[in-house]
Amino acid sequence: MKLLIEKNILMEGLNSVSKALSTRNIIPVLNGIKFELNKDGLYLTATDNEITIQTFIEKSNIKNIEEEGCSVIYGKSLLDIIRRLPDTDILIENFENNEVSFKTNNSIYNFNCFMVEDFPNISLDESKNPIKLDSLKFKEVINKTSFACSLQESRPLLTGVNIKVQGDLFECTATDSYRLSKVTLKLDKVYNENINVVIPARNINEFVKIIDDGEEMQMHVFSNKIIFRLNNLVFQSSLLNGNYPNTDNSIAKEFKYIIKADLKELYNTLDRASLLTQSKDKNIIDLEINQNDFIIRASSVEMGKVEEKLTVENETNNNIKISFSAKYMLEALKMFNKEFVYILLNGEINPIILKEIDNEELIQLILPMKTY
Repeated sequence: MKLLIEKNILMEGLNSVSKALSTRNIIPVLNGIKFELNKDGLYLTATDNEITIQTFIEKSNIKNIEEEGCSVIYGKSLLDIIRRLPDTDILIENFENNEVSFKTNNSIYNFNCFMVEDFPNISLDESKNPIKLDSLKFKEVINKTSFACSLQESRPLLTGVNIKVQGDLFECTATDSYRLSKVTLKLDKVYNENINVVIPARNINEFVKIIDDGEEMQMHVFSNKIIFRLNNLVFQSSLLNGNYPNTDNSIAKEFKYIIKADLKELYNTLDRASLLTQSKDKNIIDLEINQNDFIIRASSVEMGKVEEKLTVENETNNNIKISFSAKYMLEALKMFNKEFVYILLNGEINPIILKEIDNEELIQLILPMKTY
């Protein structure tokens, strides 16, 4: 393998695949990045056996390809060194003694390599009818849902994001059983095959970090893995086994209490009140709705009490008292970006539903908390 390439072009590819480098040293070769050079360009691949990322640098972005070949280089050290180099051309060349050199005008770095045969044999397949959608919209959907995934390994399925495709509807749901976030999109075409998979939140969050433009993305779904293709990048993730809970029945269609509130004012009021609850495990806020008064109360043995009131539109004129987690409510409100938000209730023990005005795409659900 021998090629000449600009540092910035190489670094962009290395940054993308490095998110799949293993953080554990159980299998040493998984700390490596595979360089595979052929007449068409350079493939960079990394995997930790849970996720695999491959990016392709086309021949037109390489200054010179002199000799094809393949090497697996320890990723972290390579990244740290290339990142610190000035903007320059780099000559990459491997030798028969299983070393690879990176040369610039003023420096030479020689790296010992892993055996290419030890690197996992990865098959980045394509399905016959992939789901196509805008990558930035997909990133937005994941960012608005994945935060609600469980962190408890005792319920593995809840540590993932549930993605469904039925006809022309794309649905993404996450829940830790105390709160839920759900986004539903209309796709550009109807898909005959229904899809229902659960992707580990850690994996899908790593993928959306890579997305930085609004190009069309392909989603290829298989029985045990999912593959995303975006421009010259391929991202493969394992799937979680099992049937994701049916959450449809958790979201009521009709409500006894319909409250319209200014989103920014509501968030800031809750944010201030929550300061008194941060030292508590459940950080509970008490809410009383009395006609058009929205009264928020919080207390702490160490710090004291707070009561704030804001004016809302109570469309049903029903009064209610309810308690909830300040943390969960604030995180849910962050997902909205319109001026007003609906707070929908059916009683003190029923889920709290949050929606935007004239937008059925995004739904946030929070379970109330008992204070007795």
